[in-house]
Amino acid sequence: MNPQTQAALVRERLYLRSPQTIAAARHFTRDTLRAWGVTARHEDMLLCVSELATNALRHGVPRGRGYLLRLIGTDSAVRIEVHDSGPGLSRISGGPPGRGLTLVEAVADDWGVLPRSPGKVVWCEVRVSLR
Repeated sequence: MNPQTQAALVRERLYLRSPQTIAAARHFTRDTLRAWGVTARHEDMLLCVSELATNALRHGVPRGRGYLLRLIGTDSAVRIEVHDSGPGLSRISGGPPGRGLTLVEAVADDWGVLPRSPGKVVWCEVRVSLR
């Protein structure tokens, strides 16, 4: 999905570095999907939000900072982005301690990592129809 070529709906929220924000991010996502009229694949998107937020908290959000959850909806997909200010780019490691990005890769239709200054954006897209 290229947000520049399609009219897009955008909602975002900033979360502080805390494990409690994962539930809040899921709630925000659930409310947004409902408001946009998305009727399919809710659980896939909520899982992706949980895993991307957890990944940011574990590996990308320095002390005293937070992460940004951005949801972008078009006629054909919802893009989930988690922006953090930590170093490095997220990748699938194939081993412990977690398999969050492996889960994202399994349920999303596409995903990736983009550099930003500072930090990175880890994103995924799920193909759905918006009303």
